[in-house]
Amino acid sequence: MSLIVQKFGGTSVADAEKILAAARKAIRAQREGHQVVMVVSAMGKNTDALVELAGQISDSPPHREMDMLLSTGEQVSVALMAMAVDRLGHKAVSLTGAQVGIRTDSTHTQARIRSISTERLRRALDDSKIVIVAGFQGIDEDFNITTLGRGGSDTTAVALAAVLQADTCEIYTDVDGVYTTDPRLVPEARMLKQVSYDEMLELASLGAGVMHNRAVEFAKKFSVPIHVRSSFSDVPGTMIVADSETANRPVSGCALIKNESLVTVTGLPDRPGTSWKLFSRIAERNATVDMIVQNVGEQGKADISFTVMSKDLPATLEAVEEVARELGASGFYHEDTVAKVSVVGLGMAQQSGVAAKMFRELANAGINILMITTSEIKISALVSRELGEEALRVVHRAFELDRPVEPSVEEAANKGEGLAASAGRSDRAVRIVERLQAMEALAVDDVSLDDSQARVTLGGVPDHPGVAASLFEQVAAKGIFVDMIVQSYARGGRATISFTVPRDTLTESVALVEQLSHSLGCGPVSHSPHAGKLSVTGIGMRSHAEVAIRMFRALSEQQINIGMVSTSEVRVNVVVDGEHGPRGMKALQQAFADALA
Repeated sequence: MSLIVQKFGGTSVADAEKILAAARKAIRAQREGHQVVMVVSAMGKNTDALVELAGQISDSPPHREMDMLLSTGEQVSVALMAMAVDRLGHKAVSLTGAQVGIRTDSTHTQARIRSISTERLRRALDDSKIVIVAGFQGIDEDFNITTLGRGGSDTTAVALAAVLQADTCEIYTDVDGVYTTDPRLVPEARMLKQVSYDEMLELASLGAGVMHNRAVEFAKKFSVPIHVRSSFSDVPGTMIVADSETANRPVSGCALIKNESLVTVTGLPDRPGTSWKLFSRIAERNATVDMIVQNVGEQGKADISFTVMSKDLPATLEAVEEVARELGASGFYHEDTVAKVSVVGLGMAQQSGVAAKMFRELANAGINILMITTSEIKISALVSRELGEEALRVVHRAFELDRPVEPSVEEAANKGEGLAASAGRSDRAVRIVERLQAMEALAVDDVSLDDSQARVTLGGVPDHPGVAASLFEQVAAKGIFVDMIVQSYARGGRATISFTVPRDTLTESVALVEQLSHSLGCGPVSHSPHAGKLSVTGIGMRSHAEVAIRMFRALSEQQINIGMVSTSEVRVNVVVDGEHGPRGMKALQQAFADALA
């Protein structure tokens, strides 16, 4: 018998009528021949009300007691849902996270799942009951109640689908599915029929509120198909599976993060260990770094720019001040008026000119790019916050994301086969499920070295719209494929742009950039014919903040200097001198030996 996990969020169980409607959906699924596990969140604004109540008692309530308090919201929901199923003439049982056997670590308010017992769930399902599980919660080894943090009910649902090897995990919410961008900001945004795990991970980390990135990490790790759909209609919704909607379109979606702050540390020693010391000190203060732009150093000095969430800025600046003083940096400064606009798509890895198109459209709209960082499936540009929403609309229009996708004949023929494969369990996924050890532990798929690339650096880039667009349009016109792009934050009205190209195109690339440098009013051009790109690829690259720090530390211990950095949800890349590449890869393999799948 097939098994479905259904998750209902707070708006889907906000009152008695909606609880009964959710119960009917579960009963309908059971009548269709499925075993059903429901995961429910707290009703409506219940969690917010509890947080506010705690604030009336204490300005800084203990995290353990907050978990005790907040877990009660879901306990109310599961009991009411079980009553609703019973009233409608079917059997149900409500269970807390502890009663199910959801074991977590002891990080209160942000716990990670270690394992889930399935015995009680299986018994209830075999007894033809609809099992209703409280989302967002578990217990640690000392039987303390823990909560999983933001998006915790999504995480619970996908984790249960993984351990039960469910056929699908349905996420019922107040929207129809996953959109190409936020429809509140871009009314012409289109609902995607299908989006890949990697694309959804990037979009979730970029603020797409439909799914939380930890839940998508689970889905990818255990090959769980997710069906995002509306609680209030029977619209088909969006499938989150292994493959993208189509390979014909380079960009699947775009997103905007408004509440970012930019920090730049200037005149840091350009030597091994600098990045590790800076970012490890920031991590000690529980601040999460987003964009990192470390460009090629000059005259023994380098600038490092990065973004953090605005709420983490005070703690970040404390750490930066300490490190700047210890390392003898020239200084540091910050801006709290920036936003990040990003485009995401699996197709951009096979198509050139995507970055150039994004940069040109922003330039035509008079929007200046403050920083650039790229990965294999994402391009992010930092812009002024007041222009953030306009930048989002510009890139959405530029890539015609409102236009429905017409799959190729080959894609249409393979669609059913692809979805069936996604719905099945690979042998590797089954082995992981059977072990069920440290379910949310970092999973590294690969540590790799690409030693086929060269680096080109253009200094003295004027800080005004259109320069990056002109540069990469000309590069794309020559048929030169660009991999990593890093544009530093401008100092004194001038920035630096570095990018990597295949080594056999270096001579052509340098000649082109030198020609453009004069016409664009830029500064000197430098290059390295042998750039080693080291990558750590896997699941949870960003939610496990220690990945970049572990990389920096391992390379520092080998006295290997880092020239460029780019990060994403699925990969962290650094560029080093090519002659150090093999030694760097060996160091990273050792550093991540415990996480390699």
